[in-house]
Amino acid sequence: MTLENKTQHMPVEELAKRISAALPEDGRSEPLEGLHLHRRSRSSKLFSISTTGFCLVAQGSKDIFLADERYSYDTAHYLLVTSELPIMSQITYASSDEPFLSLRLELEPKLISSVMVEAGHASQPQSSVRAFNVSALDLGLLDAVLRLVRLLDTPSEAAFLAPLIKREIIFRLLRSEQGERLRQMATLGGHSHRMARAIERIRKDYDKTLSIELIASDLSMSVSSFHHQFKAVTAMSPLQFQKRLRLQEARRLMLSEQLDAASAGFKVGYEDASHFNREYKRLFGQPPMRDIEQLREASKSVALVA
Repeated sequence: MTLENKTQHMPVEELAKRISAALPEDGRSEPLEGLHLHRRSRSSKLFSISTTGFCLVAQGSKDIFLADERYSYDTAHYLLVTSELPIMSQITYASSDEPFLSLRLELEPKLISSVMVEAGHASQPQSSVRAFNVSALDLGLLDAVLRLVRLLDTPSEAAFLAPLIKREIIFRLLRSEQGERLRQMATLGGHSHRMARAIERIRKDYDKTLSIELIASDLSMSVSSFHHQFKAVTAMSPLQFQKRLRLQEARRLMLSEQLDAASAGFKVGYEDASHFNREYKRLFGQPPMRDIEQLREASKSVALVA
């Protein structure tokens, strides 16, 4: 182990102890505005919509799957997410003795823009970049995050110091290899902003027939350029993106609202039940109702253990 790794190991251990103390049981919490803590005592797999922000693991490891791409991060790496996309996440290491501990810091575009101006990071014309990426965690960034979490012990100081430390974290991210990705979160022009509008539109109307030509026209783009830029950001074509949204929502409807497979498929936009069943099995690995039964059984097992 190098001197740098030894030096970094100690702050990570402190960070894990502080998150564990703030969150003694499995779950999530937001002890400071925009700072979300997460604790999990067992490995798990979850299909969901990603949440934008800066994500750091204090103990354990996690994989994020965006379409066919995998992003792995642990105590030596951080994840930056700049758009809300359908993903599969998997905690790859966690136990009751060493639970998975992580945090996510919200990054507001207005705050990023403010730090950019003050730091002299002028916005430049940019091409679209992937909405996800993992990078090595350096000591300066880790130290800033640890100082932010330490403020949980001194709420009277947090109101004043937390905004300053958040600005420092953004400043350090802007100077990192992820700076381009962060700058695009704050940029109102260019392809990234257009793709954000397209993503929001497809998410809103996921159950309706998708007209690529109409969306491209509304964004003042050619169909080919829209396809290229959308896939550059999301790793999926617009139709693949819509399909993921539909299937994940159908799964939620069956699990949470007790809908049968045919009703759930129809509600999210599938007119053919057999087509829905085939695509559902392709994504989740099981036919709809068998998958839901297994999820319910797994939930009962977790409840019994707890």
